[in-house]
Amino acid sequence: LARFYCDYCDTYLTHDSPSVRKTHCSGRKHKENVKDYYQKWMEEQAQSLIDKTTAAFQQGKIPPTPFSAPPPAGAMIPPPPSI
Repeated sequence: LARFYCDYCDTYLTHDSPSVRKTHCSGRKHKENVKDYYQKWMEEQAQSLIDKTTAAFQQGKIPPTPFSAPPPAGAMIPPPPSI
């Protein structure tokens, strides 16, 4: 009996058929697990970049930037891109 394992949900489906997979993958809990997985991955990537940048700055590899000063009055700061 072949069973399908869903990595996102850390569970085996009762059996491996297209209809069972489709039903599982369209479910609310599965979609939440996928969203949480990628959200966590994005946060880890961002933290890794922050850590590398901080280390390089502390080692003097990155000079202070003009961005360290607050933006001039009336300057528009673009909104962050939506995920």
